[in-house]
Amino acid sequence: MDFSIIFFLMFAAFAIIFLFSVIKIVPQGREFTVERFGKYTKTLKPGISILTPFVERIGKRMNMMEQVLDVPTQEVITKDNAMVKVDGIVFIQVMDAARAAYRVDDLPYAIAQLCMTNLRTVVGSMELDEVLSQRDAINTRLLHVIDAATEPWGVKANRIEIKDLTPPSDITNAMARQMKAERERRAVITEADGEKQAAIARAEGAKQAAILEAEGRREAAFRDAEAREREAEAEAKATAMVSEAIARGDVNAINYFVAQKYVEAFAELARSPQQKTVIVPAEMGGLVGTIAGLGELVGLAKEQQHVRTETRAVARPAPAPAAPARPAPHRPGGAVPTTE
Repeated sequence: MDFSIIFFLMFAAFAIIFLFSVIKIVPQGREFTVERFGKYTKTLKPGISILTPFVERIGKRMNMMEQVLDVPTQEVITKDNAMVKVDGIVFIQVMDAARAAYRVDDLPYAIAQLCMTNLRTVVGSMELDEVLSQRDAINTRLLHVIDAATEPWGVKANRIEIKDLTPPSDITNAMARQMKAERERRAVITEADGEKQAAIARAEGAKQAAILEAEGRREAAFRDAEAREREAEAEAKATAMVSEAIARGDVNAINYFVAQKYVEAFAELARSPQQKTVIVPAEMGGLVGTIAGLGELVGLAKEQQHVRTETRAVARPAPAPAAPARPAPHRPGGAVPTTE
């Protein structure tokens, strides 16, 4: 083989190696540190960069994207001497590539150990019930501590989450029994409250029913009293009219009063539920005569009313009337004596 060809190939290989060592392309989400004779000089951002040949080289390739690190499971003793198994995850992001590269060795391992130690500290200062019920408080305290500890490394702790909390089996069984007893107690209380509310509702309903019934009786009594009062007023007016007629010596008024009572007594006798046969203890002719007397009384009243109307229309004012004669006492035999 020709020596010139060999020389050309060696030169081409050297040029390619030289170009790759001088020209650097940094992908998005990454940053490269540059060292000159082993000393950090600058940080390359995403894009293409050219280094000084044989003097500068790439030091650390740092991932600038958010990363998720697992916190290994560990057993922690709580404040009330209960053993629980705890694990978690932490979300971090490198903010300064130079500090993250040169201020700590093995950054993921350092952060994981830092989380484990602080997790033991936080959980150990709390009782088991608080640990199981206050995960958000634990996450907040851990995040504050881890973020402050990783700030000198150029790392930002964005979030810390507790994945699992596993108490011992005997404590788990005791908690299950406690939960069952608590739920049974709530069920009994709820049932008692329901019975109480039902009893109150029934009593309130009975009270309202009694009130309405009493109001109904009162209204009925009031109506009955009003009816009796009006009936008594009508009876008093009728009696007064009959008394006036008797005082004037009108025999038909007495016949009307007697006939009315006679008819009412006969109607009561006929309406009796135990009476199947009605025996009339009087002559029907007398009843007919009484009814005729009633018709004559009505006709006489109409005639007197007509005469009074005509007299008032044409006559002058009449002198004061004389005092009416007192009615004579009623004598046996049904006849009324005339006035003198």
